Order: sequence, then structure tokens, then C-alpha cells
Amino acid sequence: MTPFSHNDDTERAVKVHVTQGESHVTGDPQVVMTTVLGSCIAACIRDPQAGVGGMNHFLLPDSGDGRTGGDAVRYGAYAMEVLINDLLKKGARRERMEAKIFGGAKLFDGLSDVGASNAAFAERFLRDEGIPIVSSSTGGVSARRVEFWPTSGRVRQRLVAVDNAPQDVRRPVPPPMPAVASGDVDLF
Repeated sequence: MTPFSHNDDTERAVKVHVTQGESHVTGDPQVVMTTVLGSCIAACIRDPQAGVGGMNHFLLPDSGDGRTGGDAVRYGAYAMEVLINDLLKKGARRERMEAKIFGGAKLFDGLSDVGASNAAFAERFLRDEGIPIVSSSTGGVSARRVEFWPTSGRVRQRLVAVDNAPQDVRRPVPPPMPAVASGDVDLF
């Protein structure tokens, strides 16, 4: 078996969990980056020729006020710039980069669809930067657990059951109550 076969890579992998507001870049073939996403987006970008890749995880597209410190790490505009710049520092070239994006679910009815805004932002940003999106899984109503092997580009996604997701909630309809005779009251 080769050192990077699908059976062997998970057993020997060094897991790096990327949480909200973080990004990580590496050229180590044993690293697998993981994250869990709801309405947030994770962009997985790599340069296959340089053998480097990275992942970010952002909460909202943009602060709207040009923030650059502290809370700025939660926003897509900042997170995407950090990820791309860190890739360039590790030897990636912009014209060879390719991206995969995940997340952007709508987890709660009645609220604005932040997930759709996040996904649209990521797509627009990457298009404007000339970085092709080679794969994506955005939208829907389920959270996602994502694993990304940055040097090979391999990604594994698992949908996470969400208690309030319409397709996941299956409650039997209660039988109709029998008609009550006039004057009788049933207490339960």
C-alpha cells in the first residue's frame, strides 16, 4: 500500500481543526484540515503544482465598515485575503490556484439567509480574483463536517443532522380528538 492511499491517509493524518475566524496553510501531505459549518463558509484553496493548500472559515461576507483587526477575522473579505496571501508565502502562484467551497446552509426559518449571502460572496470573490471553483457544496438546511487534504485536494463532506431542519423532523400527526358530548369536559 502506498503511504497516501485512502485507507492509510486517515490513520496517519495530522488533524488541524479550523474554527470560525481562522485559516491554516500547509504543504505537509499528512495534514488534514477539518471544520464544521452551518451558515459559515470554508474556502479550501490549493496550488496543485506547489503542493500547498489551506482552509479558512468565516462567519459573514463583510463587516461593511472596513474593519481590519479583532473582529475582522470573522469576515470573508479578510479571511480570503489572509488565506491567499499565506498560500503565496508558501510558494503558491495565483494563476495555479483552485478552490472548493462549502457551507452556507440556512439553519433557521424566519431569519435572513446569511448562508446564501456568504456563498454568493465567496463565489464572487474567487471569480474576481481569477481563482476557479472546481467543486462546491453550499446552501441547503444541514450543517456540514468537512475534511480537506490540502496537498492532494481531496475533500470529504458529511451532512450533520439539524434538529430544526424541515426534512429531518418527522413527527406523526396525532389522531383527531373524538367529538365531545355537550356538557362533558375531558381534562388531561
